[in-house]
Amino acid sequence: MSGTSEGPAPAAQPDRPVVTESEIDTSARTKLPYRSVFTAAPLAMAVVDREGLVVSANDALATLLGTAPDELTGAVAADLVDLTSDARTWHAYREVLGGRQARLCCTRRLKHPEDRTVWVQVTVAPLPVEDARDRGVLLSVVDVSARRELQARLRHLQMHDPVTRLPNRTLFFERLSAALEAESYERSGTGRIGLCYLDLDGFKAVNDTLGHRVGDRLLTAVAERLTRCADEAGHARTSTPLVARLGGDEFALLVEDSTGTEQLADLAESALRAIQQPFDISGRRLSVSASIGVVERHAAGTTPTALMQAADTTLYWAKADGKARWTLFDPERNAHRMTRQALASTLRPAIERGEFTLEYQPLVGMEDNRVHGVEALVRWNHPQFGVLTPNRFIGLAEEDGSIVPLGRWVLRTACRQTRRWQLDHPEEPPIFVSVNVAVRQVWDSDLVADVAETLDETGLAPHLLQLELTESAVMGSAGRPLQALQALSDMGVRIAIDDFGTGYSNLAYLSRLPVSVLKLDGTFVRGFQYDHDDDSVAASRPNPADEVVVEAMIQLAHRLGLTVTAECVETSAQATRLRRIGCDTGQGWLYSRPVPPDRISGLLGAPGAQAGCGKP
Repeated sequence: MSGTSEGPAPAAQPDRPVVTESEIDTSARTKLPYRSVFTAAPLAMAVVDREGLVVSANDALATLLGTAPDELTGAVAADLVDLTSDARTWHAYREVLGGRQARLCCTRRLKHPEDRTVWVQVTVAPLPVEDARDRGVLLSVVDVSARRELQARLRHLQMHDPVTRLPNRTLFFERLSAALEAESYERSGTGRIGLCYLDLDGFKAVNDTLGHRVGDRLLTAVAERLTRCADEAGHARTSTPLVARLGGDEFALLVEDSTGTEQLADLAESALRAIQQPFDISGRRLSVSASIGVVERHAAGTTPTALMQAADTTLYWAKADGKARWTLFDPERNAHRMTRQALASTLRPAIERGEFTLEYQPLVGMEDNRVHGVEALVRWNHPQFGVLTPNRFIGLAEEDGSIVPLGRWVLRTACRQTRRWQLDHPEEPPIFVSVNVAVRQVWDSDLVADVAETLDETGLAPHLLQLELTESAVMGSAGRPLQALQALSDMGVRIAIDDFGTGYSNLAYLSRLPVSVLKLDGTFVRGFQYDHDDDSVAASRPNPADEVVVEAMIQLAHRLGLTVTAECVETSAQATRLRRIGCDTGQGWLYSRPVPPDRISGLLGAPGAQAGCGKP
């Protein structure tokens, strides 16, 4: 009988009383009873000498091994029960034979002559004898095949989904972890791993309307189709992708020796096509689709957690992009998402820690070229990502409501600084400060009370505060927002519409709003970049209709009693043309970048000096 090793030896079992060969031979009076017990015992046993040869074996051992007892005498015991197939077991066996180890207990898989496999538990223990020269060991063998079979059945049930019969989450992660071990992928021909993480679109509706029985049958049908896809994908390759049900309507296809993203894309595409075909379930024709996140990468350095997080993120992208599709993991997109999450989670604490600062960009009169006001622009001095501009975090702040405390801080800081400039330069006309306000600040806080309290606290006159709201936020305002804007206007605070021209552009509606300033979006101003007589750039000259439209908006705004500020003024040619058509104020890099408060102090009362401040 031949055999193979299962692995490391199990823990030793408690010693059993044994009948030794020396005891059998001790006297004629005791020899026959002990020999009879040894021979008739149901436990398969053999006495082995110190050289490892069988001295005698009972009928139970011969039956277990499929041979006659006489044929076992003189045989090499280690070969009979496969103790030589691994170095660890062989060494332990030799130690027991030499009297240097008390016991060996291990499990072996043996090949029976009747062409069946027998699992046995082998125990080797020394025989107690008076004469060391007669030292030997007792070899006992127990057939544990039935127990092993039961354990295998129980493991199968534990590791497989009862509905689809696919490997479940436990077995999937066991296989995934094994595939990512260095010993595994270093033996692989590619050293790469791929995963298709699949979720059914519309499965909940099937469950809710037709019941869980139909839902389970649909899951089983999906499992069968995915298995066929995996079999076809593995037909011309060394291994077949593992198909597993991870729970609910989530499935995974694991490719342990991926050849690249093309292979994973083909697998995902075939899975999509298979699932999109209608299902005939319980006399009903059902249609569902799937969204699939696809990840493919080097196995080295990858962990099961990292791979599943990437797959989960990519599956989310597939659903967000419209469902019924597969999406490949994009590191850059993921980095942006992770950054967004990191910023969102630390935004509120950052306000409390004082990580925000304000910079100010001058608003310059087109006629006198003096600083008439400044726009307060918030910056986040993030400890990890550096200085962040508003476009990186204002949207997040509006989503989670932290825009309210942040906006309150910006308002008070800007008003306090503006009042300080006024006190430091009493000989100059005071400048105003323009502060951006989000719609959520109007809805989720008492903006009117906040402004009134801030003005009272800082001593800043109401007409020196300008609040900027986007055009889309102001147009169509009714109820509480309109009441708040009206109350602020009645207080003397100026209301400006930021980025005008990109939204509703309903100038007639402005007559019914408490608005005093329009800020033209920079896209209009960029059309003024070149001089009319500059033939060298004639080919790239924008449509002259831009100037006509801007001039018409300025004239209509003036008739409604509004002033106009042009954003993104970058060249003197733009400033000249804006001045010619009547624009009141300019803002942009021609005059200054956003700068710290002390830089603004140097511009006050210095006509013409603005053009050089911070110019790129």
